[in-house]
Amino acid sequence: MSSRRILDLTWDELVTFLDDLGEPSYRANQIWHAVFRDLASSYDAISTLPQPLRARLSQDLPWTHLRPIDTRTSADGQTVKVVFELEDGETIETVVMRYAQRATACVSTQAGCAMACRFCATGRTGFRRHLQSGEIVAQVVAAARRLRDVESRLTNLVYMGMGEPLDNYDATLRSIHILNDDRGLAIGARSFTVSTVGIVPGIRRLAHEPIQLTLAVSLHTVDDALRDNLVPVNRRYPVDDVLQACREYVRATHRRITFEVALIAGVNDGDADAREMAARLRGILCHVNLIPFNPIPDAHWAPSPDDRAKAFAGLLQSNGIPASIRRSRGVEIQAGCGQLRRQATDGGATR
Repeated sequence: MSSRRILDLTWDELVTFLDDLGEPSYRANQIWHAVFRDLASSYDAISTLPQPLRARLSQDLPWTHLRPIDTRTSADGQTVKVVFELEDGETIETVVMRYAQRATACVSTQAGCAMACRFCATGRTGFRRHLQSGEIVAQVVAAARRLRDVESRLTNLVYMGMGEPLDNYDATLRSIHILNDDRGLAIGARSFTVSTVGIVPGIRRLAHEPIQLTLAVSLHTVDDALRDNLVPVNRRYPVDDVLQACREYVRATHRRITFEVALIAGVNDGDADAREMAARLRGILCHVNLIPFNPIPDAHWAPSPDDRAKAFAGLLQSNGIPASIRRSRGVEIQAGCGQLRRQATDGGATR
């Protein structure tokens, strides 16, 4: 997939592209407004463009298409997970979650993932390819359409779906700049959260980007031996290196980091685990999100019970580390990363 699609382009690139076609500058406004404000799904839907231009654009700058092949909605109707098929047949997942005061889309940055985290369904399926920036943006536009249909509006984006965002750094950042553009969806910089398992060069690079997004680090444990097992990339970027990069990030950005911890019963949820984590995080501007493990097939683990999660949070807090317990959304619809895609591509899709 080497040719550019409409959603791959920034505003300036669209203006240049149209100028090269000899089109007046106002055509960029018409197209950008139709794509990001009207949430058009094809050039044919942009009635402000003359038919010959629509035909030319369809040929020279094709639309970015995602085909939904499985959609699941939670019992309360607040969480929807979609498996999309890309133009080359690869599949990805996007989740839309509605809350009282906001609506969040969780998007994928890769088809599959090379990080092989043992508690993640995506990691068990292997890496297929990086997504282009337009394929990331297309998930967000699809989420915005879905929310519009229920009279809601997208307010937050989390790059926590399939894949490691900092392993596909350029496409991830390009998508953020496109979606942040005031002339389009205009999602505020602080409404973006980028999650990483601890890709140290990416954290350091992100520290110097001129955009105030939120960094989330999937830490899970500060014990290197255990983390080597849970998050194999820890062998390349051990805990000390990850935390040092996080300190540098905070110094450069003055932004608080979120550390994500999936609590697994009897694995990483003991009092000693909490005390060691508090000691290692001391001095870093941060907040710890504790998330009971979301069970996946073939993983013989269970989520930490409520009392254990509360005890873990209490020990962090008593040692000066802000912490909270975040309940998983959409467990009954396979909303954990990679779960529904795996089911859909194994033949269980509702098409």
